[in-house]
Amino acid sequence: MRRRLVVVFLVPLVAILLSLGGATVWSATRSTQQAFYTEQLGDVGYFVTSARQALLSGSATVIDAEAWRFNEVYGIDVVVFDLTGGVWAAGGTVAEILPEDDAARVRLALSGRRAEVPEPVFPWTVADASLVEPVFDDGDVIGAVMVSTDVEAPRSEIRLQILILSLVAIVSIALGVLLVFQLARWVLSPVRRLDDAMVAIERGEMDARVAEDTGPPELRRMTRVFNGMADEIERVMTRQQEFALNASHELRNPLNALLLRVEHLATGLGDEWRDDVEETREEGRRMARILETLLGLARGGRGDSTFSAVDLATLAARRADAWREVAARRGIVVRSTGAGPVMSVTDRTIVESALDAVIDNAVKFSPGGSAVEVGAHRDAGACRVTVRDRGPGLTREEAAYATDRFWRGDGGAEAPGSGLGLAIATDLLAAIGGELAVDSPDGGGLLVSLLIPDGAVA
Repeated sequence: MRRRLVVVFLVPLVAILLSLGGATVWSATRSTQQAFYTEQLGDVGYFVTSARQALLSGSATVIDAEAWRFNEVYGIDVVVFDLTGGVWAAGGTVAEILPEDDAARVRLALSGRRAEVPEPVFPWTVADASLVEPVFDDGDVIGAVMVSTDVEAPRSEIRLQILILSLVAIVSIALGVLLVFQLARWVLSPVRRLDDAMVAIERGEMDARVAEDTGPPELRRMTRVFNGMADEIERVMTRQQEFALNASHELRNPLNALLLRVEHLATGLGDEWRDDVEETREEGRRMARILETLLGLARGGRGDSTFSAVDLATLAARRADAWREVAARRGIVVRSTGAGPVMSVTDRTIVESALDAVIDNAVKFSPGGSAVEVGAHRDAGACRVTVRDRGPGLTREEAAYATDRFWRGDGGAEAPGSGLGLAIATDLLAAIGGELAVDSPDGGGLLVSLLIPDGAVA
């Protein structure tokens, strides 16, 4: 954005400065040329008067001496031509054959035409400037006077003016560049601080704010709005953390009491209850891990996953066993379809919680007498835990919205729930870099896949 602002401000500024500088150089050059031409006209006018008198008297002595003196003092060549075009008097060296341009000017002057304005004199031109005027007597041309002046003086003056104006233009452009960069920095400083504050908030620094006393008024207002938004987000996050902290803390005591009662009841049960008691203990320990994770999230403002080697096939089979009795009450069979171990380095608690949410959703929407299949296998680049049901399913278009919060398909309007199961599973998997995929397979029902990054172990 800074580059675009600099281009937007700098290009017009440089164009204006170059245009003004070019116009100034042209004006100064023309002014110098006009002064030089005026001096030439004065010189040729003086010698036209003297040449008339000399031509009428028939003696070139006076005009010749005067022309030589003028050449010695000012370095200007003066040549007087008679009516035939021959040199009648001269001050300075005269070529035997005049250059074509000078010869053409002499012929025009002898024909009675006055001298035209000379061409512009630029520093890179090298020819001398010659001005030829006819000499009249009672309206008749009796000769011509040519004044040839070295243009080095006006050329040097023009060169100096161009140099000075170029330096002025360079300094002006440099100051303009500095001004544009300072202006861009002043305009973008609040935006830069806003960006830093947003990055800090993304890292969890909820107290990051932006000073409101710099930048344009429009951006100051945006800064105030951002700070207000950040304050509201911090308040909401604080309330959420307090709720999670209180909820997790309050649930730990009943859970511990429940586990103690399980242990107490286990002492009076026979060996035939041993597997059920152990499953109850495992469920209690899993709930305790979930509460510890929730408590750590509430205290630290972020969830740090504990990664370890996990056999996803065994995990899926255990969760299928845990849901088998609940599903049987509705006449639904939960089957484990995994074959062989699927090892991965991941967070067991998060995967279990996400899988529970998906199985709960599958059992909820499956008709009685159907089956829910839970399995795990490895794909290229990821591990996949799948849950396949035979419920009403979703269309391809509806499957794209299945993970949105509070979204429910038309076929599940009568089923209990709030439409949060798949959304919660999606958020849990995102915390470990995974994702949830919802497909409508052939044969009806729904296929939900938990895609877990392939942190495989040997």
